[in-house]
Amino acid sequence: MTNGEPPPEIRRGLPTGRLEAFSDGVFAIAITLLVLDIALPAGASRHLLRSVGDLWPSYIAYVASFSTIGAMWLGHNAITEYLDRADGTFVRLNLLLLLFVAFLPFPTRLFADYIGEDSLERVAVTFYGATLVLTSTLLLVLWRYAVRKKLVRPDAGDEEIQLLTQRLTPGLGGYAVLIGAGLFYPIVAVIGYLAIAIYYIVPSRRLTNAIRHKLHRASRV
Repeated sequence: MTNGEPPPEIRRGLPTGRLEAFSDGVFAIAITLLVLDIALPAGASRHLLRSVGDLWPSYIAYVASFSTIGAMWLGHNAITEYLDRADGTFVRLNLLLLLFVAFLPFPTRLFADYIGEDSLERVAVTFYGATLVLTSTLLLVLWRYAVRKKLVRPDAGDEEIQLLTQRLTPGLGGYAVLIGAGLFYPIVAVIGYLAIAIYYIVPSRRLTNAIRHKLHRASRV
C-alpha cells in the first residue's frame, strides 16, 4: 500500500460453500419426498386403471409442489450466485427457509387426501396456500437481508440487484386471492399456485439481458 491510499475494505463473513451444499440437499430431499406420497390403495389391482385415474388430486398436488420447490431452488440458486459471503443471521434465515421447504410435502399430502371432501378440502387447500406464501416470502426476506447487509458480491450491479429483487418478490396479492378462492374452488386455487410457480421458473428476460450486457461491457475493458 502506497502513502495516501486508503486501506482496502475488509469484508468479513462466513464462506458459502457448505451453506449451498446443505441447502441443495434439503431441496433435493423435499422434492423427492413428494412422489413418495403417491401410492395406490390396497386392492387397486382389481381395477388398476381406474385406481390410477382416481389419484388425480395427488398428481395435481405433486406437480404444483414440485414446480414450487423448483422455483424456490432456482431463486435460492440465484441468491447464492450473487452472494459474496454470509453471516450468522443469514445462515439462520436460510435454515428457516429450508424448514418450510422440507415441510411442504405434508400440506401436499393433506390436499391430495382431502380434496373432494367438502369443508375438509377447504382447510387443506388454505393450509397449503399459507405454506406456499410463507416459503416464498422467506426467500425474498433472505435476499433483502443479503442486500441490506452488503453480503452480495462487490461487482454486482444495482440494476441486477433491483431486477432480482423484483423477480423474487412473491405475488402476495395473487396468493391472497387464491387462498380466498380456495375456500370455494379448491382446484382452481391449486392450479393458480402452479401458475405462479411456472411464472418464477420461466427465465426473466430483463435480468438475463442485464447480465449479458454487463459481461459484454466487461469483455471490452
